[in-house]
Amino acid sequence: MDIRNLVPADLDFWTSIDSRWRDMDSLGHINHASYLTYMESARVDVYIQLGYSGIRREMDESTILASMQVDYISQASHPSKFEIGHRISRVGNKSFDFMAGIFHADNKNLICSAIFKLVAYNYKEMRTIPVPELIRERCRPFE
Repeated sequence: MDIRNLVPADLDFWTSIDSRWRDMDSLGHINHASYLTYMESARVDVYIQLGYSGIRREMDESTILASMQVDYISQASHPSKFEIGHRISRVGNKSFDFMAGIFHADNKNLICSAIFKLVAYNYKEMRTIPVPELIRERCRPFE
């Protein structure tokens, strides 16, 4: 699966985020770690779009991040407006993948793409759980 060529139509859930002055590094572009924060915030929005009230420890159906692969494609600087898209691209028994892309809002150029492997988790019981139906139903495999 090559996620370096994502286009907006590849993704299903959307969030808009504005860059902040502090997101830039000494080279004058948005620092790579800022993009991770943008995608994390947008991931929480996905749960809300799915019908959850967010993502918190006290929920019976929560998640924990297991791994991530991020590809940085191009640069951006502040001020910028980004459109961050996600797609549930794989579902297993207890884990699933979120594919993500960050695009410039103005020209739709891809800035970075990522795959986040999440594990369905119950923090009250401190154990993995089966992937919830709400997530299974919205999976759209990407090959």
